[in-house]
Amino acid sequence: MRNKKREVTDVKEIFDILSRCDTVRIGIQGESFPYIVPVTPAVEMAEGKAVVYFHCAKEGMKIDLLRANPNVCVEGDIFIKTEKTAHGITTRYESVIGFGRCEFPEDEAEIIKALRLLVEQYGYPDFPLENCKSLPHVLVGKIVLDEITGKRNLA
Repeated sequence: MRNKKREVTDVKEIFDILSRCDTVRIGIQGESFPYIVPVTPAVEMAEGKAVVYFHCAKEGMKIDLLRANPNVCVEGDIFIKTEKTAHGITTRYESVIGFGRCEFPEDEAEIIKALRLLVEQYGYPDFPLENCKSLPHVLVGKIVLDEITGKRNLA
């Protein structure tokens, strides 16, 4: 990282940034070009690593590419504002980049756990997942981040 004063090195702080991102982007190896797709994440720490869960349809380009090559890059950011400084105009932000592998859990308990994290994170802790008519059509992705870095410019 070129500007070391913006680097976030504490894993708890990096996880905090990631947990406040309402959208993360997943970089996937496409056939000819990289493919980047935004997803709505739910995150947790498991065995000292950040885990990103997302939900999606059971088929499509994203799923085909992830099944062919599960190695991914995950990016999340929080835009705060732009402002004038003595040197020009800058953006105040926090961001995270991580690398890991995507899998699609088949264990029903893990799927429900991931979906419960999602609905709780977005303010619906009492949503009855067992009654959700979309549940049979939902696929859950799980990305364990083996590497993760953070950056911020707050002042």
